[in-house]
Amino acid sequence: MQAASRAALLTVLIFAVSALPTPLAPGVREPLVAAPAPVLAEPPSAAPLTLEELSARVNPTVVTISAEFSFYGVAGTGFVVDSDGLVLTNFHVIEEATDVTAVHMGNGLIYDASVLGYDKTLDLAVLRLASAVDLPVAPIGRSADVAVGDGVTAVGNAEGGGVLVAAPGRVVALRESVIAESSVDGSRNELTDMIRIDADVRAGDSGGPLIDAWGNVIGVDAAGLSEKAREVSAPEAYAIPIDTAMAVLEQVREGRSGGTVHVGPTPYLGIGVRDVSAFRESGPPQGAAVTSVQYDSPAERTGLLRGDVIVSFDGRPVRTSKDLIEEMVEKSPGDVVELEWVSGQGVRRQRSVTLELGTPTA
Repeated sequence: MQAASRAALLTVLIFAVSALPTPLAPGVREPLVAAPAPVLAEPPSAAPLTLEELSARVNPTVVTISAEFSFYGVAGTGFVVDSDGLVLTNFHVIEEATDVTAVHMGNGLIYDASVLGYDKTLDLAVLRLASAVDLPVAPIGRSADVAVGDGVTAVGNAEGGGVLVAAPGRVVALRESVIAESSVDGSRNELTDMIRIDADVRAGDSGGPLIDAWGNVIGVDAAGLSEKAREVSAPEAYAIPIDTAMAVLEQVREGRSGGTVHVGPTPYLGIGVRDVSAFRESGPPQGAAVTSVQYDSPAERTGLLRGDVIVSFDGRPVRTSKDLIEEMVEKSPGDVVELEWVSGQGVRRQRSVTLELGTPTA
């Protein structure tokens, strides 16, 4: 059955940044052999490029992405950062995807893509296009050099139509923090240290390059206004600084799982968690409170229930949901770990659980 298609975009919510429940982001992915870093862009010429010149320089390095999960499909964008087919995109484009393909806009070929690594907190993912060789590489600039007022252009698969659309604008602010909501599943994410622009970024542009006036990539398009908000508001969008994105790329390329970056096959435990509330009347004052347990998951077979609080993972204390996420970064499918938790009735339990293979953040 063909998946129902949606175009991916995090839509900006108009209220202040606040703490949100943190879902479990499991696992590590298979290490890669280190490869040469992408060639940085040449210093800009004196005269900015026209929109046609920008498109001619950047479009051949862009891919449109189709990611499928369950009965749904998501359309997004990415750009090539290595001639052998490494692609940067947003994490929310490929989240929980079981099948990912990409159309290269330079040669028109369709590639199967695998997820090599990702950082959910930064909304970044690194893909590998199978059998790709000698692809043109996007010219990488420096987001550290970006200033308010700079002219920029967002390039992407607007509305998921498979055709690249250029959205010109200017940098409005730097180091911005916002709350954004997924146009696919309604989940909310806090985005920090973002480049705010006034370009008309739309669903499907997610993961596309934000370029400066000379065609150098200075950000990764991630969020914009919803279709309804765009009818009554001036354009507003946000991009991840390219310096941040390239640091994640290099960590994935080196095969180094750590922090919030996952590299290699994704282990699956099958729970959602949040921090223990300070207003909890009973139970442990710290830990990762279980908010959901997936059917027939390792967690369910181990006996974990909604409302339990995980206090130890493989012998190390779990004080927050972030602690559990960071512990999962170092694990792989097939690993056996010791879980210790306190049930809703206050009973402390400890059991072994074998992690299974899952999709990104499964």
